[in-house]
Amino acid sequence: MSLDLFDFYDKMERNNILLSFKGDITSDLLTSVLQIMESKMDNLQEDNKTKKKVYNVLVECLQNLYHHMDDAPPAAEGEPSRSAIFMIGRLSNAYNVITGNYILNENISGLKQRLDEVNALDKEGLKEYYKQILNNGEMSLKGGGGLGMVDIARKTGQKLGYSFQPINDKVSFFSLNIKVTLNSN
Repeated sequence: MSLDLFDFYDKMERNNILLSFKGDITSDLLTSVLQIMESKMDNLQEDNKTKKKVYNVLVECLQNLYHHMDDAPPAAEGEPSRSAIFMIGRLSNAYNVITGNYILNENISGLKQRLDEVNALDKEGLKEYYKQILNNGEMSLKGGGGLGMVDIARKTGQKLGYSFQPINDKVSFFSLNIKVTLNSN
């Protein structure tokens, strides 16, 4: 296998990637990533409001990966993988939190519908939708009520960027891109 490591490094540098990870998402990993990002934001001297917003969005995104990802197609030999990828980048006016994981094709339409519903709402609509989910005790198959995506949209005030890339007849790769705008002082 030939990998041009400099090319990989250069692409990450050009996109201002502060942290990236590919592999199995564990609770220990989540704790470590949150500690690393807290330290990086301290080093960048972010204001407390920005740090809190980025931290909260990161927690929601990583918990979504941990709780909701589907198994990947099996490797050449072995069990299906629970591998995912995430990256955190910092632009001049925003942080980008990007996650990617496998999703069963049968689960795409429900997720896409939920994401489109969230993206169609304004600030007040998101607040009402959040309350509605809580009051109805609505739960997904994996235990969440979709509150995470609603909460991310509420905290960022941004639309949720997403895509699905077909892999085979059973799974696709789901990418989620969240923009967290910096507070202007």
